[in-house]
Amino acid sequence: MGFILRWSAAFLLIAATYNPTDWNYTAWVGQTWPQQMPLAVLLGLLLFVGYVIYLRATLRSIGPFGMGLVAAVFGALIWVLVDFGVVRLSNPGVNTWLGILALSLVLGIGLSWSLVRRKLSGQADVDDVDE
Repeated sequence: MGFILRWSAAFLLIAATYNPTDWNYTAWVGQTWPQQMPLAVLLGLLLFVGYVIYLRATLRSIGPFGMGLVAAVFGALIWVLVDFGVVRLSNPGVNTWLGILALSLVLGIGLSWSLVRRKLSGQADVDDVDE
């Protein structure tokens, strides 16, 4: 259940920033920038904080190589689904949602990886402590 919550939060973070509908931060800022500048800056900073938390945890747990590997596995899965005719890439909206899904899975796995590793190996990760 913990992974689902972390992944859902990552999905919401990315989808709130940009998605193919008009219900996203990027479209809203483009339409209301001069009138809502203070609110746009505040919400942008809150989104930025969310990205910093997720990216920092992901980079510390699986690193750039792990991020690339998770993205490659998801890309190969999409390739198989396209090859079998389950998914068609002719719709740009679907392509955008697939990209959001892929990025959210990378961040969700990155945030959850230490917990998965601890359950699999029985070893706990310890942050480096500067003294």
